Amino acid sequence: MRAFLGMGLLGSNFTKALIKKGEQVQVWNRTTSRATALEAFGAKAFTNVADAVKGADYVHIVVKDDAAVNEVLAAAAPGFKAGAVIIDHTTTTVEGAKERTKEWKEKGFTYLHAPVFMGPGNALESTGYMLVSGDQAVVNKLEPVLAPMTGKLLNFGEETGKAAAMKLVGNSFLICLTAGLTDMLSVGKALGVNGDDILTLLADWNPGLGVTSRLKRILSAPYDDPSWELNMARKDAGIFIDATAKGGTHLNVIPVVAQVMDEWIAKGFGNKDWTVISKDVI
Repeated sequence: MRAFLGMGLLGSNFTKALIKKGEQVQVWNRTTSRATALEAFGAKAFTNVADAVKGADYVHIVVKDDAAVNEVLAAAAPGFKAGAVIIDHTTTTVEGAKERTKEWKEKGFTYLHAPVFMGPGNALESTGYMLVSGDQAVVNKLEPVLAPMTGKLLNFGEETGKAAAMKLVGNSFLICLTAGLTDMLSVGKALGVNGDDILTLLADWNPGLGVTSRLKRILSAPYDDPSWELNMARKDAGIFIDATAKGGTHLNVIPVVAQVMDEWIAKGFGNKDWTVISKDVI
């Protein structure tokens, strides 16, 4: 039997999916109505978090941050069954994941951080990606419990906290991607190109397919063999900035990147591959 703490978009859909697979699930949420809403799908809701975890072999939690995880688990602890396993799907700091793994082990419980690259639809359909790392005996034991909840379970090895780090790295890309797409739409609007036009372009020219090869190029540091010189990239950035200023739209990312480009050009790297702007972080 499982308990699920946190009935937000992910938690509620994880719960629905588990129930569809024949699992018994006890649920809790700070806003009680979110938990009781799951009773229509077969969950058993509780107003007291310690009651919600009673009898549960696996206690899943997905809340806001480290502080919320610590607060909820502390309140739930009096109800934990001996030998219960805590599985935390919250996006947290690496330090928080490490500390909880150690602290709950000292208390006689297993804690595994298992953050996800899954939206609500993925949680409902058991698709997407779930990340784990740490004690491989624990990971291997819990694989049959976790694998059915996701499309793919990604194991990042023995290092406790590595899954938390990988989740944060991935989210940093997603934030940059969305901000970059926003800038692209802003440049397009300033130039009379609408969103549908951009979708038509990307349907054939899809730069997303080149993300892995671009990262490999960055890591190989091919500064003396440029595919796009920094000076030329900076020229284009200047066109974007000028066009949006004239068109009355706003850029979030490109002006900051242009400033970084200027710093590297000032250092004498203008005729190098423009990926030289990443030199200090690889």
